[in-house]
Amino acid sequence: MEDEAGGGLDPVPDWPRPDRGRRGRGPYARQGGERDSPREAGEPRETYAALDLGTNNCRLLVARPAGNGFRVIDAFSRIIRLGEGISASGRISEAAIERAVSALSVCRDKMRHRHAGRARLIATEACRAAENGDEFRSRVLGEVGLDLEIIDRKTEASLAATGCTPLIDPEVDGVILFDIGGGSSELVRLGPCTPMRRGPPGPSIQGWVSVPLGVVTLAERHGGHHVTRETFEAMIGEVAQRIAEFAAAHGGDLARMHLLGTSGTVTTIAGVYLKLPRYDRRRVDGCWLDDGQVTDVVQALLDMSYEERVANACIGPERADLVLAGCAILEAIRRAFPCERLRVADRGLREGMLVQMMRADGVWGDR
Repeated sequence: MEDEAGGGLDPVPDWPRPDRGRRGRGPYARQGGERDSPREAGEPRETYAALDLGTNNCRLLVARPAGNGFRVIDAFSRIIRLGEGISASGRISEAAIERAVSALSVCRDKMRHRHAGRARLIATEACRAAENGDEFRSRVLGEVGLDLEIIDRKTEASLAATGCTPLIDPEVDGVILFDIGGGSSELVRLGPCTPMRRGPPGPSIQGWVSVPLGVVTLAERHGGHHVTRETFEAMIGEVAQRIAEFAAAHGGDLARMHLLGTSGTVTTIAGVYLKLPRYDRRRVDGCWLDDGQVTDVVQALLDMSYEERVANACIGPERADLVLAGCAILEAIRRAFPCERLRVADRGLREGMLVQMMRADGVWGDR
């Protein structure tokens, strides 16, 4: 999927009321020649860009400040599988580099077209783990002209938390946020959000962990096309071992907490649960699923053949071999943190980068 539907960080007026702000205005990418909407009084004209080059996806958001949030004016998303084969070879393959360079060239052109004056361009686990991560970064700089920042896992967890705070139920004591990536997965224990005079609330991070297991690495290790229940349990067990120490430290009283998931896994589960004829961010982002509903969808996905997963409009051929690995990671998290409710976030690192840049620039009058 090259362009996404939806748009922007929902305003959170008079926090801590629940977030019921307006949604985006359809597709991010607009037709050539269409004029931008008139800016609100006092709204800065600076345009910001946030690029997330992950193990599986390359994603871009271009946005301008608007009210207590921002308005997305352009976006891009493409599955590139940058981390394909790294667990076996230790290197980013030439084919993956070519896919990444192609996607990043589109992102560069979009940023130029939108005159993005402020940008942050990050790369995550694939570049952290690969022997040739720095070599790849230099090649991108030379061929595309983009200077990627390979972030550490703590920064990745912090950005995900910053991007998702508007979806935390203000009536709870905290949440367990998780981000299931292609090459790594992050869990963050968040307390009640920090209110801000303007702009989105700030995250209150009480603990975090990152494990080098994601949908790509797990599927390559255990297989993704034909997954038996025994294989599925083996994947769950591998993840459970990795998060056991974090769960022991932060899995106490969960009665007044909920899960908050940001990843293709949870958005896919939401889309399948809602029986969407095609993926619709406006219906998925912010939706609630109870524990039983999540279980039903995971069991239904386990019962599907690979061909049936390919045919599902919310999965498709690009995710059909990865979705059960993602479900296994989710299942390990749910067993470690048995909360009754899960909120789905179709937002994360890019939104976190945009918020951090805008807040640093005093966009919302914080400085």
